[in-house]
Amino acid sequence: MLAKLKSPIFIDTLTFDLSESTPSPLKVVLRDEKGKVCSIFETELTPAQKSFCWKGLNDLPYGVYTLELSGGDEEQQMRLVKRV
Repeated sequence: MLAKLKSPIFIDTLTFDLSESTPSPLKVVLRDEKGKVCSIFETELTPAQKSFCWKGLNDLPYGVYTLELSGGDEEQQMRLVKRV
């Protein structure tokens, strides 16, 4: 599972694509610069799902975040920026 963000800059929604998905749980954690967990998104992957849209991030303060994705045996981290 390799994820690719549509954009590393977000306002209230994160959209990312998965290069391949096998049936397994997907956990996405959004952390602020200090490492504090700000939001968690969990779902069950199906082979047909290639794109995900995580909405409801409008209440987070502006700044730099780390997106942590884990599914099956794979993990990935990406740096993001929330702006106006």
